[in-house]
Amino acid sequence: MTDKPHNPKDEELERAEHDAEPQPVDVENTQTIEDIEGVLQDDDEEMLNTSDQEADVLAGRVAELEQQLAEAKDQQVRAAAEAQNARRRAEQDADKAKKFALEKFVKELLPVVDSLEKGLESMSEDVSDTHREGVSMTLKMQLDVLGKFGVEQIDPHGEPFDPQYHEAMTQVANPEMDPNTVMDVMQKGYTLNGRLVRPAMVVVSKQA
Repeated sequence: MTDKPHNPKDEELERAEHDAEPQPVDVENTQTIEDIEGVLQDDDEEMLNTSDQEADVLAGRVAELEQQLAEAKDQQVRAAAEAQNARRRAEQDADKAKKFALEKFVKELLPVVDSLEKGLESMSEDVSDTHREGVSMTLKMQLDVLGKFGVEQIDPHGEPFDPQYHEAMTQVANPEMDPNTVMDVMQKGYTLNGRLVRPAMVVVSKQA
């Protein structure tokens, strides 16, 4: 059998027919639309996760700063309160020091007042009225001066016994008085601006 002579035109037709035929597809190297969409979704989720983490970090930082601000405000309020309390205590101490600075001086003057009172009580009837009046005026002036500085006299004769201001020297049965009543005042007491300087020495009644 004799081969047909080689014709260039035939070869060109064969090549054109071959190229027109469907070519096989490489499945391994070809990405489908679903694959591409999956990759895009993964990227979006990664970006969202990164954004969420940054938001969490920022939210935590904001919470931390708010806590620090609240603590700073609390410390400021406490410091202001402590300063105010310290100033109030200093004012109270100064006021007390001013009120009771004379306490020692008053205690030194009380025996003088006691002496004038006892001298006036012990004067006999033959003492001149001028002498008696002089001692009485001196005693009154002394008490008036003490009163100007907040000194008050405690003379509880006939009053119920009060251990805060009275010192019981003895108890005597007395059917004419209620028990625990001051029968006699042996020595008067004194207060300075409401604070006891010396209690009154008294005789207290008891049930007969």
